[in-house]
Amino acid sequence: MDESSGGPIDDEAPIIGLLGRAYAHTTGPVYAAVAAVAPEIRPAHGNVMEHLDRRDGLRLTDLAESSGLAPQSVQALVDQLETLGYVERRPDPQDRRAKRIWRTDKARRASQAAADTAHTVEDKIATALGHTRHAELRAVLRELLTIDLNTH
Repeated sequence: MDESSGGPIDDEAPIIGLLGRAYAHTTGPVYAAVAAVAPEIRPAHGNVMEHLDRRDGLRLTDLAESSGLAPQSVQALVDQLETLGYVERRPDPQDRRAKRIWRTDKARRASQAAADTAHTVEDKIATALGHTRHAELRAVLRELLTIDLNTH
């Protein structure tokens, strides 16, 4: 077992622990690829960048809602990304009092590195598991996301 997987895996490890380790194992190469082209980007910035990748020109409130983060947290991340030259604020054409956040070309290069590496990781997983098990894994993960896990 290599160091990136965190060592031996206990057969009785809780699913939440396995999911966390799988997340770290699969996203590590993506973070490394982004760091190679954008060394000042931190993983926390991905909470904003990944949502801007889907649609540029979002209001801060839209970014907060889609990321599930508090508006104050998103504001801080956007401020950092703007200072670093990865996003810019432009007037909202529908409401001149509001601003929309747009990626810069610098951000697009970082996003492309992330996307390319994510596709490579996905391909490696598919090759290792085989088509059927890869499709089953994707189906199980999608199903997991529909389960109400609230304890209240």
